[in-house]
Amino acid sequence: VQLVESGGGLVQPGGSLRLSCAAPGFTFSSYDMSWYRQAPGKERELVAGITSVGGSTKYADSVKGRFTISRDNFKRTVYLQMNSLKPEDTAVYYCNANLYNVMDYWGKGTLVTVSS
Repeated sequence: VQLVESGGGLVQPGGSLRLSCAAPGFTFSSYDMSWYRQAPGKERELVAGITSVGGSTKYADSVKGRFTISRDNFKRTVYLQMNSLKPEDTAVYYCNANLYNVMDYWGKGTLVTVSS
């Protein structure tokens, strides 16, 4: 199983980025998908998640109202739209796929840097 993140980069404070995570090799629609991030010197934290059934979403308090997670099961891709970015959003962002806490897969991450 391979998860491939893309869309990271350097953006100014207040700017936007959209991250994508492609998952071509498995039954994507069955998996809960999430985005995590890890800033330098900090632990990895959950940013946003979306369920396999119903597409229910959850967000870290720090990103509510600014970030939106979505999924396209036909394209086997999950997205993270990030608006009003702040310097404290700087981190490596990881895609996660989870199936009933039995199958759990991670991407290699994509770096997001928010700086002027």
